[in-house]
Order: sequence, then structure tokens, then C-alpha cells
Amino acid sequence: MRTMLLELMERRYGETSTVFCTQYQQKDWHHRLGAGVHADAIMDRIIHNTTWVDTGTYNMREQTALASA
Repeated sequence: MRTMLLELMERRYGETSTVFCTQYQQKDWHHRLGAGVHADAIMDRIIHNTTWVDTGTYNMREQTALASA
């Protein structure tokens, strides 16, 4: 999967936008990607020319559960 993600990021880099939505903190991404050479390359392509949008601790699943209870 890392190889496929790297290929995708390589093709899109500098050409079009890519949006990542995750529940993991940014500092944990490298480790979750395997912490190797592929992780370095993927992170290089993600980090450069990036706009980060941090939504805080708001959890939509918790809000939905409370609303339907």
C-alpha cells in the first residue's frame, strides 16, 4: 500500500490538490506509514506546499450518538 500511495502522491504532486482526512495526529503519520524510506518520500510530498486545517477535538460520531439518544 505504501508503494501505491507514493506513486499516487508522485503523480499528483505539483499538478493537482490532494486532501487527507484523518483521526491521527500529524506527528504520528511517519510512524504509521512504516517509518522507512517510503514514509520519508510520502511525507515529503504531503508536507511541502500544504495548508493544514485542524478541526480540534470535535468528534462527529459522539455528536451523532448524543443526538440520536
